[in-house]
Amino acid sequence: MKLQIQELPYFEDSAALFIPFADRPWSVFLDSGFPHSRQGRYDIIAADPIKTLVTQGSITEIRDETGVVLSLEDPFSLLRAALGEVIEPTEGLPFCGGALGYLGYDLARRLERLPVVSEDAEGIPDMMMGVYDWALVVDHHERRTRLVGKTASAGLLNRWPHLLKSFSQIQMLGWQMGDFEVLEEPRANLEQLAYLEAFERIQHYIKAGDCYQVNLALRFSAPTQGHAWTAYQQLRTFNPAPFAAFLNYPGLEVLSSSPERFLRVAGDLVETKPIKGTRPRVHDVIGDARQVLELRDSPKDRSENLMIVDLLRNDIGKNCAPGSVHVPHLFEIESYATVHHMVSTVRGQLRGEDDAIDLLKSCFPGGSITGAPKIRAMEIIEELEPQRRGIYCGSIAYIGFDGNMDSNIAIRTLVHSDHCLRFWAGGGIVADSSGPSEYQECYQKASAMLRLIEALRQERHDVRALDC
Repeated sequence: MKLQIQELPYFEDSAALFIPFADRPWSVFLDSGFPHSRQGRYDIIAADPIKTLVTQGSITEIRDETGVVLSLEDPFSLLRAALGEVIEPTEGLPFCGGALGYLGYDLARRLERLPVVSEDAEGIPDMMMGVYDWALVVDHHERRTRLVGKTASAGLLNRWPHLLKSFSQIQMLGWQMGDFEVLEEPRANLEQLAYLEAFERIQHYIKAGDCYQVNLALRFSAPTQGHAWTAYQQLRTFNPAPFAAFLNYPGLEVLSSSPERFLRVAGDLVETKPIKGTRPRVHDVIGDARQVLELRDSPKDRSENLMIVDLLRNDIGKNCAPGSVHVPHLFEIESYATVHHMVSTVRGQLRGEDDAIDLLKSCFPGGSITGAPKIRAMEIIEELEPQRRGIYCGSIAYIGFDGNMDSNIAIRTLVHSDHCLRFWAGGGIVADSSGPSEYQECYQKASAMLRLIEALRQERHDVRALDC
């Protein structure tokens, strides 16, 4: 399969390039946070998929121009079949078209036998993936913009001139800020007392030898009205992140400002970058530097991080060549708009008989947001968190026609559907954790999202004041 590649003028804020597509069903924007953050490199925009896969429970709906098929088969196998024969990669292009979307945390129920205790308050699909025959790729390091597509796609040949025109006429303004409103203050699903009771239950399991670490999260929700693209434009300035995304699906919008890579495959090279260990940013330079030093030298955070590094070494080792898995970077500190994180890097070399989808299936969901051992930690999460996680702690990912993949851990992520905005924040509980400190850390991690909601509520208040 040959690709058609067209160079376009470079523009550093890719959000402006996405505006003509932002209200289209199945439009997607993978956002590196540039120019608000210098940590990312590539932005990817796609819309109008040639095929969609939507998994809910045991059924996957596959829809394309020929009609709709319902399947009980493994969603990962269906995803591989939808991509077709692997093509040669194109140098300098991380994505040349392919599958792009999300895999929710509860897709793990297709992989493991888990109890059914928590409420499915989300009511959204476990997986939504589109297969795209074109994509716009913006490289902020080389300051290049390229439109890439499959020349074999007859439909794309007809749309190609329109796409070139759309991306050549940059629109600086989106919808007005009043188009999205948060109507009430967000409410958490666990008050502090209930959280501490769940915390103590985890401590009991740790002392009994059931587990070493369990990730416990709070879920926040607030009623809304309007289209969430306006909110995402603010989120990316409040909390720019290298693995951010906006996904506009029928009846569902996903706003992610994730700092964490889950799995990357480039050729046969595999990389995962787990985050464990957090400190809030402070305003004065000396105090902020002190936070970094405290995090770097914390025995608890190092122990917690190392636990997850070992889990992920084991996970990617299932599909990597023997002896290839290694840890080139351990306990590094990365700083973001609201927090400092401790990040490690684990790499390996993919076995010749395995591909990116094999790896994704073996490692899903990411160990950094479950705990260790993974399955027992997930059972405890199901027992103690009142609602299912939905997209939270799943992954937003692309798998290209060339077999390459990149994906995030869907943290710092808001989900908007049924006139309700939900988001989560959590942390890993270990033997020497402090319940009140962990509860406070949830709010620290949620600070950018809480700030966003407060800004949206203030704008609504200001508009009402003007109306009066």
